[in-house]
Amino acid sequence: MSKWSRLAKITFVPALWAALMIAGTARGFAACEVIDATSQGTSTQLGRTISIKVTICAYSTPEDRQVLKAAFLKGQSQGLADALEKMKSVGRISLPGTVGYELAYIDSVPTDTGRIIRFVTNRRIAFGEAYNNSQSMAYSLTAGRIILNDKDKNKSGGDLFPAAQLIVNKKGELQWDLRRNPWKLVNIIDWQNGEKGDK
Repeated sequence: MSKWSRLAKITFVPALWAALMIAGTARGFAACEVIDATSQGTSTQLGRTISIKVTICAYSTPEDRQVLKAAFLKGQSQGLADALEKMKSVGRISLPGTVGYELAYIDSVPTDTGRIIRFVTNRRIAFGEAYNNSQSMAYSLTAGRIILNDKDKNKSGGDLFPAAQLIVNKKGELQWDLRRNPWKLVNIIDWQNGEKGDK
């Protein structure tokens, strides 16, 4: 298992698990919220940057969280992926040169300085992966978090896991197992607030 596979549990994973278990904001935005960010590569991808746009048209419901929790307990990461596939889109993530893809689960958790937005969805499997039945197909999820700091915009940031699976490690802890390195999210612009956080 790679270093990133071992360390990718970070604070996002237990927080996501908690989000699957607690009540949250129900669906029903009057208008979609748009967040722009710059995604910076780390480790072997250091120096690479891409722009991403996350559009949130609704937050997932407590019922959605219960469905995902039950699916993971029954079928682990693949069970989670199967359940996400059946969910209605609540948003979208767009990348340069692509039409982007839908986000199946989005959660917002308040913090002392703002809020943390988390999202999980099924990863688009490339034709070559499917044709060759590549081992990379096991990493069927895309996940991320956006940390919005309303008190100091310069401290806003986040992470993007382009190809991941959720596992239970030897200690019995939930952990993100990554196909490659995580990407760091900086230069967050939350258009709902019309402000930019530079990092």
